[in-house]
Amino acid sequence: MDAKSDTPDLRVAKVAARQHGVVTRRQLEEGGLGSKAITIRVRKRQLLRVHQGIYALGAFPVSHRQRWMAAVLACGEGAVLSHHSAAALWGLLKPIDGPIHVSVPATTGRLSRRGIHLHRCPSLAAELSSPPSSNWQGGGRGGQIVTFRHRIPVTTIQRTIDDLEGSIAPNLLRRARRQAELMGVRLKGAEGTRSRSDLEEDFLALCEHHPLPRPETNIKIGRWEVDFVWRDQCVAVEIDSFTYHRGSVAFREDRARDLDLRQRGFTVLRFSERQLEEEPSRVAADVARALRLGVSRRRWRNCWRKS
Repeated sequence: MDAKSDTPDLRVAKVAARQHGVVTRRQLEEGGLGSKAITIRVRKRQLLRVHQGIYALGAFPVSHRQRWMAAVLACGEGAVLSHHSAAALWGLLKPIDGPIHVSVPATTGRLSRRGIHLHRCPSLAAELSSPPSSNWQGGGRGGQIVTFRHRIPVTTIQRTIDDLEGSIAPNLLRRARRQAELMGVRLKGAEGTRSRSDLEEDFLALCEHHPLPRPETNIKIGRWEVDFVWRDQCVAVEIDSFTYHRGSVAFREDRARDLDLRQRGFTVLRFSERQLEEEPSRVAADVARALRLGVSRRRWRNCWRKS
């Protein structure tokens, strides 16, 4: 092999390329860089220290994947991205600022590192004797709790969801679960929900909080089943979720439903999943306005008889 194509810097660069541009001190030394060489490159800003014993090549890691990879490497053998950070890597939730969550196969030791929130997880020790596949493992319902995503060790989707329970707001947990199901992951406990969707429960809670009169749910009007109905005011509300309202067929059915209801005298309001979660006050104000403008009881009798 040509000596020019096998320098310590090139060997290190090949390792870093597989790890989103970050390397451990041990990998630097194995690549042929001694302590003095490492110090020189740090001074020249060819290497930038991210965590103790973890370096980025060339520039400070600015991408989420670089930061996640660096945090996992900093926590040693068996460490994996977990909790909210794992949910962000899977695309279940948006990344957030703050410490990166990493789980380690230990029961004792340091509780935290700077910029890292450590979670002790003794069950990870079993995974060390059976390395996870480099392929996507879906929900991990078969018992496996560790896999790789974009070459970063991470808890499986099912384990990530389990870890999130009790550690994030309920609406965020529901969002993560829905996104996992959209990815084709069949989660534990997904069967046997109490209503058509958790969004309906959210809307009823919104009505109680603001407060609004409690509507009837899943009412049959003509050939349609409507999510929420106030009979006295002839107001109907539909909640759209990407899970249940996607594709051209669903789009056409929604428009046909709205037209039929309006022809029967109903005011039809339609809200998205994001509006319900992120703008509940505006949703409540819109519903309240429609109810105030509701038809008289005589008008109601006329429109309700048509249904």
